[in-house]
Amino acid sequence: MSSNILRWCTTVAVLVLVQTPVVSGEQIPQDATEQIKSVLFKQQAAWNNGDIDAFMESYWKSEKLTFSSGGETTRGWQATIDRYKMKYNSRDLMGQLTFSELEVTMLAGDAALALGRWKLERDEPAGGNFSLIFRRLNGVWLIIHDHTSTEE
Repeated sequence: MSSNILRWCTTVAVLVLVQTPVVSGEQIPQDATEQIKSVLFKQQAAWNNGDIDAFMESYWKSEKLTFSSGGETTRGWQATIDRYKMKYNSRDLMGQLTFSELEVTMLAGDAALALGRWKLERDEPAGGNFSLIFRRLNGVWLIIHDHTSTEE
């Protein structure tokens, strides 16, 4: 009987280890999807407060960050924030941002794909969809690639 219990315990332990994502010896919380959605809602709040600097805190501060929109790719965190500040240089242009239809798919224990829609309420409303690649770096979920499109 004890060998059956040992075999059963070993099987359960192996199944738990196989099902549990690990990054650098650190277990990823089961609520990674909710953490990523929380990052997006913090971005939404920062935008709606007119704070592009706070909005950009969710992006990887690296020259390897990529942002694709309008058929062009911007490379690097500084170039991305500069682009945002040039394109949205007033509160009127920023409008009120809403994210919706959020879907998060885990790609690995430390990587995820987030899809969703964005909408700016302003004099000339704008909106579209986005796909974001997130990485968990030093315990923090950051956007490492952003592809945003605008509806016609």
